[in-house]
Amino acid sequence: MQRLFRIPITIVVVAVLVTGFLVTIATNAQKPADPQAQRSRVVGTSSASTPQESPRQSPQQRPTPPVTASEPEAEVIRVETNLVNTVFTAIDKDHHFITSLRAEDVRILENDVPQPISLFERETDRPLSLAILVDTSGSQEGVLPEEKRAARTFVDSVIRPNVDRATIVSFTGVPTVEQELTNDLSKLHRGIERVKVELPPESEQTGSEEGGQPKEDDPNDPRGYTSIWDATWMAINTMLSKTPDRTRRAIILLTDGDDTRSKINKQDVIDAAIKADVVIYSIGIRDRDFPEGKLDSGALRKVSDHTGGRAFFPSQPSELPLAFSQIDQELRSQYLIAYSPTNKSRDGSYRRTRIEIVNPTLRRDKLQLLYREGYYARKN
Repeated sequence: MQRLFRIPITIVVVAVLVTGFLVTIATNAQKPADPQAQRSRVVGTSSASTPQESPRQSPQQRPTPPVTASEPEAEVIRVETNLVNTVFTAIDKDHHFITSLRAEDVRILENDVPQPISLFERETDRPLSLAILVDTSGSQEGVLPEEKRAARTFVDSVIRPNVDRATIVSFTGVPTVEQELTNDLSKLHRGIERVKVELPPESEQTGSEEGGQPKEDDPNDPRGYTSIWDATWMAINTMLSKTPDRTRRAIILLTDGDDTRSKINKQDVIDAAIKADVVIYSIGIRDRDFPEGKLDSGALRKVSDHTGGRAFFPSQPSELPLAFSQIDQELRSQYLIAYSPTNKSRDGSYRRTRIEIVNPTLRRDKLQLLYREGYYARKN
């Protein structure tokens, strides 16, 4: 009887052991692979990321890695970062903005060589960083109230809360930041309200009233001169160029263009704006009763045309709202076109760009395209 019972017991024990072994194998086979091992690495062309190292261990402490089958190397996805971005607008013969263009309607050339378009989109969805620069020298005294009213309306229309930002800068011989970049409309209103004309002190008599000589103005008093290009250069390089890459950047420049003492010249401003992707819109206006200086429309047109903006010249202060309204419409009607240059040299050279309409129907309409005329290549 004992022998008869021993055989079934032995069979049961063996069956249990075999079953447990098979369950263990099946469980291990169903375990997912380490997600860190399956994750692909994205490497930009400008720099490669280095994985974080674990703390160093001595040879005695370092565990022996288990022997495993070799795994295929993770796929490396390279992201192209050498895109050239250009913002442009299209206007018909009646000065209406065209907002229905498609990528196949246009082509872009660099130094007369057609470039493959990598991106084409309406630009209005991107955040806007805006600098409003207001000349507060004596030539603006009679028009400044209208400028401020038009600027407040413009800010209310253009700035989208929690998306766009603006800064208010006044200038005579030196710039004054009335309000840093912000999306708070109430702060922008207060910044505009703080803008006022800065006049040097009136000439005073020295000595006695009968034989005195008029006292000359202090040549170092910044209220006695106008540095338009210094103020514009400052706004570009210390404010707008610091904004995120996917930001539209623009300057509204309110002045008569009559620069009297800038250390920075117009070409320096144009180069800085092109490198920082800043579009300059100029509104040329001055007090007609101010006896000194002039309206330098040529200078204002040059900085605007070369940076992809436009210059406006209201004949009287009441036309200022119309100029601001046209800038508002243009900012809402822009396109972004981007391409990877066929010339891969990173030599810092200036390269001319040209955008053309290729759609035969649109070509007959003779659309006017507004854009910057070139850019500076990246330099190693």
